[in-house]
Amino acid sequence: MFCPKCATQNIDGAHFCRSCGANISLVPQALTGQLAQPPVTEADGVCRTRRGRELTLEQPVQSFFLGIAFVIIAIVLSRTIGQVWWFWMLIPAFSLMAKGVAQYIRLKDHESRRASIGPQMVGRSFVEPPPPQPQELKSPVSSVTEGTTRHLGVEAPTRHLDHER
Repeated sequence: MFCPKCATQNIDGAHFCRSCGANISLVPQALTGQLAQPPVTEADGVCRTRRGRELTLEQPVQSFFLGIAFVIIAIVLSRTIGQVWWFWMLIPAFSLMAKGVAQYIRLKDHESRRASIGPQMVGRSFVEPPPPQPQELKSPVSSVTEGTTRHLGVEAPTRHLDHER
């Protein structure tokens, strides 16, 4: 078995290349086409929070309205007490409202992605693109040197900086 990274011949069944140290344990499976697919579970297609809980529409709405409640409390305190410390109530107010909006956008983005890839591909780490159709085949890309060598035979126009009148 040869290492795909450095082309050194290794013993069959080796897990690492003896020359470069690359992981070659999956090379025999890849050559035979028997790579293991990741298991698809029901929880793979669920949008989660940082703590691992499932994100539902209730959480962004709750965060947003808690932020509005803090704004109302800050306004009431500014009118009744009149001291400067009510201003500090705006920090959690705006952070909670921003968190609610961000969670809502994240949830809607996750739902649109799930809808676009289809229910059969939810939970897979790699989505294989569909094969190209014959009418979609594009012409080959022109050579890099083709555009530069075309101008070699053409004389460049000369410019004179000093104009005589």
